Amino acid sequence: MPRAARAAEPAPPAELPPAAQAALDAYLGYVEAVRRRSPLTVRNYRSDLAHYLGHIAARGIDHEAAGRTDVRGYLARLRDERLADASIRRRAATVRGFYRWLDAEGIALRNRPGDSILRLRYPKVGRRLPHFLSVPDAERLVAAPAEDSPGGLRDRAILELLWGAGLRVSEVAGIDAADLDLTNGQVRVTGKGDKTRIGLFGDPARQALRRYLDEGRPRLATGAQAALFLNRAGGRLSARSVQTMVRNAGMQAALPARVHPHMLRHTFATHLIEGDADLRVVQHLLGHASADTTQIYTAVAHRRQGTLIADALARARRTEASRKGA
Repeated sequence: MPRAARAAEPAPPAELPPAAQAALDAYLGYVEAVRRRSPLTVRNYRSDLAHYLGHIAARGIDHEAAGRTDVRGYLARLRDERLADASIRRRAATVRGFYRWLDAEGIALRNRPGDSILRLRYPKVGRRLPHFLSVPDAERLVAAPAEDSPGGLRDRAILELLWGAGLRVSEVAGIDAADLDLTNGQVRVTGKGDKTRIGLFGDPARQALRRYLDEGRPRLATGAQAALFLNRAGGRLSARSVQTMVRNAGMQAALPARVHPHMLRHTFATHLIEGDADLRVVQHLLGHASADTTQIYTAVAHRRQGTLIADALARARRTEASRKGA
């Protein structure tokens, strides 16, 4: 369909039909209470589903009667609006999850025969390899905070833990002091879906954490506080503050790329794979439910090896050319 025709489509209503709003609220309550999704995830679900439900309502389609064809039309509109492929795929998954819940609740869906949303296939998305830091760049990053203040000692410990254990930013922010086992280099974290696992870290992180606990944290704490990483007011350091700190450390280290906490998680996994670590071990350390998710780091490592080999061959050719010229 031409883009001009798409642009003329009706805009979503400011408010959803009462039945659609009630179904959305009930589903989000289930997602939060039963599936134990984070407030951010629930907020994203609300935004995505409200946009979809508003789209079909503007076309006079009841949410219980919508079919796979209607969702495909919605996804096509998102594509015309140049939404990223990964975002379109996420919205498709969110819509299908909503209808699966309706079906499980015994709500009779009035789809046309053979047009059930429950059989919706996700749009294919191009595979993008994650970015990571080289060892020298990672070393420059973790050395960026000045360790002459409680905040600097804290930031160095966080950076060492992000790189050394491959933790998510939310996991780092959620660590309590009681979760840390310096003797064995272990930390208990709570990941996606409230699943707990043990992260492992080496001696650089252990030393940074010990110094923070001895010299930094006591000067930040204003009372009995369970959190490991504290802000200047003595409360738990937020995930957003960790993100800001990592970005600032990257600028201090004069790294060419914009650094974020998840890049250190990618760096941790890629360095392990490059060191011939078993994929299942890396999967466990990252807390991935499926090895397919971890498999992408094998592709990253292979790409890096190919680049190193190409660089080595180029240097060899230059050396040979110089020798012949001499």
